[in-house]
Amino acid sequence: MLDRRLKNCAGLTLIELVIAMAILAILAAVVIPLSEVTVTRTKELELRRTLRDVRSAIDAYKADYNEAVAAKKIFATIGESGYPEELEKLIEGNDWGGLYSFKKKYLRRLPKDPFDRNNDGWGLRAYSDDADSTVWGGEDVYDVYSQSDDIALDGTYYREW
Repeated sequence: MLDRRLKNCAGLTLIELVIAMAILAILAAVVIPLSEVTVTRTKELELRRTLRDVRSAIDAYKADYNEAVAAKKIFATIGESGYPEELEKLIEGNDWGGLYSFKKKYLRRLPKDPFDRNNDGWGLRAYSDDADSTVWGGEDVYDVYSQSDDIALDGTYYREW
């Protein structure tokens, strides 16, 4: 009677447990790198979107400067490019000498670089700087770039985007 009950008991043998743990370990070894790639890809998308937003705001600032000069609301000075002197100007806004009846703002806040680990902020380029310069001339803000030395999933450096 006791032997029959032991044979009918449901349970796992040691071999079955070892095999199940091995399968779980293999699945975990596959899933963890995929999740890391997904996190990196999400940060890359955020960086691309952020760069596009900031660069579009800089271009809109310059377009409004040109429009205000053309409408003779402000006067262009020698050596002035029309780009903002600093990124904060995009947040503060400008009325362009009455071109707008309000201070037109270009960004609500300055977005952060998702790959900025050291709180270095954005790399800046002036209008007179070279296209691949890593030293800001300081006259105006013509372009922004990530200061990260990391390599993207496509093999390029984030600072080159």
